[in-house]
Amino acid sequence: MTPDQNPFEAMGLPARPDLTDEEVRAAWRAIAAATHPDRADGGDLAAYTAASAAYAELRTPWARSEAYADLAERAWAGIEPDTSPLPVVGGTEAAPVPPWQPLVAMWQLPARVWRGQPLHLAIRGIIAAALSLLVLHMIPGSPAAPADVALLALWFVLKGRRDLAPPPER
Repeated sequence: MTPDQNPFEAMGLPARPDLTDEEVRAAWRAIAAATHPDRADGGDLAAYTAASAAYAELRTPWARSEAYADLAERAWAGIEPDTSPLPVVGGTEAAPVPPWQPLVAMWQLPARVWRGQPLHLAIRGIIAAALSLLVLHMIPGSPAAPADVALLALWFVLKGRRDLAPPPER
């Protein structure tokens, strides 16, 4: 799915982060049974593809809360969800991101850390810093040292996102 599309809408579900796995799975099965391309009538490939992407995005509770938080953040920023069909390869370009939107996300970061799991985040940061220092101590001046440190920083950023609370609703 493109970032501007609503996965809840594509699945025919209400936009709520507290949906159960069974509710999402049941909605997916109903859409798949009605639109699968292997049906005798040929199905509806566009609807099936959109529903498949939405199901992949909403499959787990964490993913549902992230998708809901993204919708809430877009609503707060005044960005309307894109209800247009999926673009064709080589189609139109994506709408540019407003320059102030990253600043809003940075403003919310301390609150997301505090309401999330700050101890887990601190432990991940300590591990990444200690391993970076160890790498720099063991192979100083090696071309691989900056790459290893960058890899550890990337690990911290990607894994640390789990310890943040979803963005607040507006």
